[in-house]
Amino acid sequence: MKEKLVITIDGPAGAGKSTVSNALARRLSYLYLDTGALYRAFAYKVIEDGILPGDEKVLAALCARIELHLDNIDGSLNVFVDGANVTKMIRCEEVGLVASRVSAVSAVRERLLAIQRQAGDRGGVVAEGRDMGTVVFPMADYKFYLDASVDERVRRRYAELRSQRGSVDYKKVAEDLVVRDRQDQERKIAPLKASEDATIVDSTKMSVAEVVEKMISIIRGA
Repeated sequence: MKEKLVITIDGPAGAGKSTVSNALARRLSYLYLDTGALYRAFAYKVIEDGILPGDEKVLAALCARIELHLDNIDGSLNVFVDGANVTKMIRCEEVGLVASRVSAVSAVRERLLAIQRQAGDRGGVVAEGRDMGTVVFPMADYKFYLDASVDERVRRRYAELRSQRGSVDYKKVAEDLVVRDRQDQERKIAPLKASEDATIVDSTKMSVAEVVEKMISIIRGA
């Protein structure tokens, strides 16, 4: 197998991209690039500063001054905004919804695109997001689009949030996921869609281990 590949995994919220991408990166001893974390970190700063997600002029100004970077600490991806570790603060639904909105702003995408491509310059990367195979790394060696039924994605997202918070409204989780899907798919800039040359993997009835094994077999040409 060719060394230092660039592998992309795109897909909707709740499909299991983060878990699968992290597991695949570990199997291959690659860097796990969670691009969604970058957008969430930017959104976190937007919320903290009281910026309206639709105010493109102010968002552009924020792009010019914000410092964002990802770091691997003890095998786990950590996200920093202006020197502060915000890893634990960016996983709530509010941040996710704002991230989806600001990701449609061209100035934000251009700012974060440079960070993402720089991380993939040397290869040896599993990049996870919503436009990795279509926009960020169109020449990636292997592209996957990870999907699952809406019901299954809601169930997974609910379980994840419940483990983090204890008490979560299932109906609210479902409503937020539907809104997130619509925002991601209908945005004018880099809408969520499978790249024409991507392998689509429906994980509805698959475990994480099964999904990773399927991807490994494709990468190794088994």
